[in-house]
Amino acid sequence: MNSCRPPAPALSRRQLLMAGGAGAAGAALPGCAAPPAALPAPPSGSPTGYDDGGTVQAVSLTVNGEPRRLELDTRTTLLDALREHLGLGGTKKGCDHGQCGACTVLLDGRRINACLTLAVMHEGSQVTTIEGLGAPGRLHPLQAAFVEHDGYQCGYCTPGQICSAVGMLDEVRRGVPSHVTADLTAQPLLSAAELRERMSGNLCRCGAYSNIVEAVAQVAGSRA
Repeated sequence: MNSCRPPAPALSRRQLLMAGGAGAAGAALPGCAAPPAALPAPPSGSPTGYDDGGTVQAVSLTVNGEPRRLELDTRTTLLDALREHLGLGGTKKGCDHGQCGACTVLLDGRRINACLTLAVMHEGSQVTTIEGLGAPGRLHPLQAAFVEHDGYQCGYCTPGQICSAVGMLDEVRRGVPSHVTADLTAQPLLSAAELRERMSGNLCRCGAYSNIVEAVAQVAGSRA
């Protein structure tokens, strides 16, 4: 054990880069390495001790029909704005990489992965989460169908599944084709293949896919 090696301080990325030159020079000398360069005093008011470069910006959204104004770090995702700043925990954080669909919400009527977009990009937009679709006593038809067909088990993916299905059915009504639509000029029909393709961005870890398909198909048929 090298008795002359000081305890490693907790360094931020910026501090590490600042001290990198001195550390590299010291490593080339025989014997004990030179102590790390003195760190600058943390700025007052910084919650993390050191300024990490964040910028705060105001953004106004209409969330579930209610105007909301937030002061957010410009790097805050729409998902974190909904969950951490507005307390809407129905929208779930799954993979946080846009791969599972658990965070799906409706943005100006179209489905979107809330983890892949920044809140400040959507000034003036309307956001609908699972809380805005329905609640006990006034369930959205898709929520009621999921209950009827047991379209969930643990329930973690369910809010994203339902929001995605709402957006998907609207896409079908607007004639938006999918990757399995045979005739791009015709009004798409919600066949089993179309339904599964259009919902393929929403994963269910419990494997309740057949029940989810039945629930969505029921609502699609009632709205046809």
